[in-house]
Amino acid sequence: MKTLSSIDADETVAAVASAPGPAARGIIRVSGSDTVEIIAALCGLDRNEIGTAARRFESEIALTETATLAVSVFLWPTRRSYTGQPMAELHLPGSPPLLELVLEELFRRGVRPARRGEFTLRSFLAGRLDLTQAEAVLGVIDAYDSDELKTALKQLAGGLSGRIGEIRSILLNVLADLEAGLDFVEEDIEFVSQQRLVESLSECRTTVAQLYEDADTRMHSTGRLRVVLAGLPNAGKSTLFNALTGRDAAIVSDETGTTRDWLSAPVMSGEFDVVDTAGWEESLAVDSPVNGISAAAQQQRDEQTVEADLIVWCSAANATPAEIACDAEKQLALAQRNLPVLPVLTKSDCQSNEESTLASMPPFGPAAHPVSAVSGEGVAGLLSHIGRQLQEERRGSRQLVGSTAARSRDSLRQAAELLARAIDAAQLAIGDELIAIEIRGALDHLGEIVGAVYTDDILDRVFSRFCIGK
Repeated sequence: MKTLSSIDADETVAAVASAPGPAARGIIRVSGSDTVEIIAALCGLDRNEIGTAARRFESEIALTETATLAVSVFLWPTRRSYTGQPMAELHLPGSPPLLELVLEELFRRGVRPARRGEFTLRSFLAGRLDLTQAEAVLGVIDAYDSDELKTALKQLAGGLSGRIGEIRSILLNVLADLEAGLDFVEEDIEFVSQQRLVESLSECRTTVAQLYEDADTRMHSTGRLRVVLAGLPNAGKSTLFNALTGRDAAIVSDETGTTRDWLSAPVMSGEFDVVDTAGWEESLAVDSPVNGISAAAQQQRDEQTVEADLIVWCSAANATPAEIACDAEKQLALAQRNLPVLPVLTKSDCQSNEESTLASMPPFGPAAHPVSAVSGEGVAGLLSHIGRQLQEERRGSRQLVGSTAARSRDSLRQAAELLARAIDAAQLAIGDELIAIEIRGALDHLGEIVGAVYTDDILDRVFSRFCIGK
């Protein structure tokens, strides 16, 4: 059986490119070396009038000896098309039987049925798109919300390709300088200084590491935004959970440490999920001396916190001075891990005096959102605040569509590791030959991401996920 990438790309192929089912308009896409001749014969177009520019023609297709079908023909007669070869689109009434009838006529004239993703594959092979842009086409089709669509469109426009292309350009220039220095090693000519070399490599590694972090995050994403409620024991997290979700799912008690598991439920608006976790009895350190059920609860809490799109840190308004100091320590631990945190002042109806509360203590007071889950005061405002911050956190943070993240994560990780080794070698001045080897390895991995380096297996895995007609 032929693989997708081993198919003759010059063969003329056709498929329905519009959505399945009846519609006012249906589209049949045709691409290949014989497109112009076949479409001209099918639609009765004058070959001499077609010319070389992309044009629209209004014509008819003879279905039987007496019946004809009006059709709009969009024709790209040269290689300046999406697929990089002569291409046409037939726009006609979106009746599935009519579309199938026209396809059968095309197949009778020697056209082959297109396989999954074959039109976009031809665009990639013709150099019209790189591999990340090809995956972005699928990302546009499969986007489940406006943020996913924006990410896919940005990648389709070359946002990711441009960043990786810039990194590869810098690395190629550095590699050229290193190899030139190796050619003239006996003349003791320095083509690039050690400082400049380390700066260039560090700049590239930082960008690659950021892309890897985004790819790794996408791989752990469930598609639903997750807001985790965190804080000291008895800080009012479970009560707030019930208020945000509109249900009494979490057990509420004045006894410290009641919550020993995590709960997840959608908020009343349904826009995101909120997660209730155990109180922070210990620090984030992996070697914390916590045992038994408590240890399992703390581990589950840490896992939920790390994977959160936003952490709502609950600080009780009636906290004691000792609890205030502990609260500050835990928030500092979160800040050191660069996790997205929204401070909330819970139990605002129980606030005692200013000397013993968080309300007047920076940085919690001015930044914290006061809320009383019991009276309902501030809950609606908190939901709005969470929604705005989630949008801010997501805006511009996702640079890869899901399929690109899955395919390129390992390549990005290995490229970052190779660049780190190259930086170490440059700082220790242990030899330009070793630095050049590490850079070449990083270039190969980055080339795999954009398709500058690829195998048939990679192409089959990418394009087999497409639907027919794309």
